[in-house]
Amino acid sequence: MDSFYDLLINRRSIRRYTSEPVDPQHVRLILEAALMAPSSKSVRPWQFVVVEDKAVLAELSQCKPAYATSLLTAPLAIVVTADTTKSDVWVEDASIAAMLMQLQAADLGLGSCWVEVRERFRADGEPSEEYVRQVLGIPEEFGVPCIITVGHKDEERKPINTEKLLWEKVHIGKWQ
Repeated sequence: MDSFYDLLINRRSIRRYTSEPVDPQHVRLILEAALMAPSSKSVRPWQFVVVEDKAVLAELSQCKPAYATSLLTAPLAIVVTADTTKSDVWVEDASIAAMLMQLQAADLGLGSCWVEVRERFRADGEPSEEYVRQVLGIPEEFGVPCIITVGHKDEERKPINTEKLLWEKVHIGKWQ
């Protein structure tokens, strides 16, 4: 990308990936971006589970009835977790780390998609977080806000049309 602004315009959620694996150096850079994320009081409550096994990715795709399909074609997923006992703002801290991973992936020319887990449910009513924790052996005190899928794009999405930005949602000085 030529600039951060170009990166923002061109980063889109990608739900279909080629079967090409992600270069281990790229995986490292994506994880480094997450590990550099700011956190409240520098507590760094987040931890990450890197999943490349296709069977486990297929199992994780069952964490909710819709919008987890990117896990079926992704060669890589990073499950974002955070220790809920270490920070009252663990959701925010983990979300910042997750977004930095997505921006780093885009900068490397890779696609990514945020799969929401927190406050979602499986078709049978089981909380998605509990299911993901059980599949991966994540301790109970760790919340799971999302899973980030990463891979080489097997779809193209148009850049964001800046003409359609919702400027009416911006308030200057006070709520108007």
